[in-house]
Amino acid sequence: MIQSTQRQRRGVGGSVWLLRVSLIIFLCGVEQVVLAATHQPSSTQSNIPVLKLSLRDAMDAAIGQNPTVRLFQERIIQAQDVADTQFGALLPNLSGRLSGSRRRFFTGSFGGSPVVTDPRDFYEARATLTQNVFSLSLIQKWRAAKAGVDVASLSAEVTKRDTMATVGLIYLETLRAKAAVEARKADVTLNQELLHLATERKAAGMATRLDVTRAKVQLENERQRLLVAENGQDRGTLNLIRAIGLSFDVHVVLTDEMVMVPVPEQSMSEALAIARENRTELKAQKQRERLAALTFSSIASERVPSIQASGDVGLIGNQIPDMLTTDNVQVLMTVPIFDGGQRTGRISESRSLVRQEALKTQDIQYQITLEVRDALLTLHSARKQVAVSEEGLKLSLTELELARERFAVGVATNIEVTNAQASVATARDNVIQGLFTYNAARISLARSQGRLSDL
Repeated sequence: MIQSTQRQRRGVGGSVWLLRVSLIIFLCGVEQVVLAATHQPSSTQSNIPVLKLSLRDAMDAAIGQNPTVRLFQERIIQAQDVADTQFGALLPNLSGRLSGSRRRFFTGSFGGSPVVTDPRDFYEARATLTQNVFSLSLIQKWRAAKAGVDVASLSAEVTKRDTMATVGLIYLETLRAKAAVEARKADVTLNQELLHLATERKAAGMATRLDVTRAKVQLENERQRLLVAENGQDRGTLNLIRAIGLSFDVHVVLTDEMVMVPVPEQSMSEALAIARENRTELKAQKQRERLAALTFSSIASERVPSIQASGDVGLIGNQIPDMLTTDNVQVLMTVPIFDGGQRTGRISESRSLVRQEALKTQDIQYQITLEVRDALLTLHSARKQVAVSEEGLKLSLTELELARERFAVGVATNIEVTNAQASVATARDNVIQGLFTYNAARISLARSQGRLSDL
């Protein structure tokens, strides 16, 4: 009886324990559901991969991801295939033929009754070999096709560098937007402090309600500017992702800061000499000139006689077991005489293309000179702008501090403080713009000299 009672108590105790555990699990499940419901956006945000990018990382990533760069890589493959096709015209051409037929032959004379033989079977197996022994036109076409591969490769390199420069500038624009957000946050914090000061002065009877209202209006204006700046930063990030060629389902974090990076001093003549030596656009254009000259030569060489050798060997017969061997070897020399003036027209057209490429080379040289000069002038000017803007920011902060002190002691209204705030905001924007202009000029100079890899 005692044992039975103990078992019952243990059973009741176990049931209570199970009930408590079940209740705890149920409450925990409810808590998880509530947390999931209230924090769903943050949970979704945490699933987005984070990508940290420096300026160099962004520029390097664009080389492998940007669709335009990949398109020019395909054009290199296409140009190489064209060169292989032209080279194949200089190699032996071997072909085979196998046929079987049944024929009737006319054997009668035209003066009497026509006579047609009974059907006869014919079988033939033949191999043919053709070789261009000498064709100056084909040789020049092959050389032109190889020059086309070099042009495609250099054009792809130009596209790479242009893409790197574009991504670098977009990266800087995003950094500028980020710096603008930080500046607007500082303005909001400053206006909150000034609003608090105006409220305290009003409570002490040393300021009016107008001063408090004016501080509130200024605070709301700065909050509005903060929202605009944050939107600009988000849009800049989207543009950077698009320029690189990444997925939009990624959270990009910029690791670099927009600061003054020293640039070695160089004279205009030194900068131009470096650009002429390194600019891929100039090298590519010279290859286009060479391609046009070789194309012209290949057309003009069509007037030169060409020699072609061919031969074939095979089996022929009425029955397969009775087939006999036959062969044929020949050398053919082709001499162009008259084609109605078509070749002359194509030669004249090709000669014009050669002159056009020469003019393009001259134009590219002018463009390179312009880009280098503009980048150097902008760099020198931006360096001075940064120094002036930083000094202006120091003075505006001093002006703001003096205006706050005057307002605190009651010798001035907060109009002076509001004006000083506007000066500080303008000075901060000037510093940001100066740093952006300087770094953008640094990228432009590196691009104009063909030295983006050294940036």
